[in-house]
Amino acid sequence: MQVVGNRSAVLLLREVFYGATRFDSLARRVGVTEAVAARWLKELVAAGVLEKVPYQEPGQRTRHEYALTDAGHALMPVVIGLLEWGAAWTDPHPRGELRVTHRDCGESVAVEVRCAAGHDVPEDEIVVTGRVTR
Repeated sequence: MQVVGNRSAVLLLREVFYGATRFDSLARRVGVTEAVAARWLKELVAAGVLEKVPYQEPGQRTRHEYALTDAGHALMPVVIGLLEWGAAWTDPHPRGELRVTHRDCGESVAVEVRCAAGHDVPEDEIVVTGRVTR
């Protein structure tokens, strides 16, 4: 939650999943100031979720874009889960609903809770073990 527990961080991460990689585009698409975008992108890089990758347009100075790391890619089910929750439990967005679909067949993509043996696991069958220490 320290990494993605902020609205701006989640929205920036969502936009990188959608394919936006450049600072200006990310800040514009999320609708935050450049200072807010810079702060949270720096946090996501420091957390190892995003990495800065250099690029250079012809005749321009070297700049950086943002790419998902393996840790960032592993957050995809979390982002999809939040999108599902929002679609089910919040008022529709004024600009329309987002759909997450499988490119190859067009069917909806959903997050499911399964055990390692492949069984769907309902909430009342989940057991949490271990102990958290401080």
